[in-house]
Amino acid sequence: MNAKVDAYIARSEIWPEEMTQLRPILLGAGLTEEIKWGKPCYSHDGANIVIVQEMKDFLALMFFKGALLSDPAGVLEEQGANTRHARRIRFTSVDDVARLADTVKAYIEEAIDVEEAGLELGPPPELILVEELQARLDQDPKLKAAFESLTPGRQREYNLFISGAKQAKTRESRIDKYTEVILSGKGLRDQ
Repeated sequence: MNAKVDAYIARSEIWPEEMTQLRPILLGAGLTEEIKWGKPCYSHDGANIVIVQEMKDFLALMFFKGALLSDPAGVLEEQGANTRHARRIRFTSVDDVARLADTVKAYIEEAIDVEEAGLELGPPPELILVEELQARLDQDPKLKAAFESLTPGRQREYNLFISGAKQAKTRESRIDKYTEVILSGKGLRDQ
């Protein structure tokens, strides 16, 4: 047991009992615990397997490569429409943790097997930029070079943010607002 995880659970105001019940299941599966990204994270031979995420309405056990798990119990869910790899199990009570304990153990075993086999998801689909962003990049070589120097994830995040606007005027406004940020080499959330 990791003292930093002890402290994390002790500070929790939402899901401390559920985390307390979940923790022995994770450790019993042979995982190593530590705090990463400010949350309890569990790994096997240095590879991240799951992370515990406290949400307002539920406690999530997120499997980093959950998309590669078979999910015979049908309990894994995507975090959002644009999530490729991660899948999570939701808990809303200590009873949920107890009811799903065997499933969690089995899924952890499979997740470890996935890591040991070196399995990876295929490459992401080709990024198709929203029309207004593509037009702006075509008009501004300096902006295009800066955008292309961003990581694929940052490019995708900008495209999702800009394309999320319903009106062309709003998409143009979002491009205007973040042009300097892109030129400075930063992602949407790096400010």
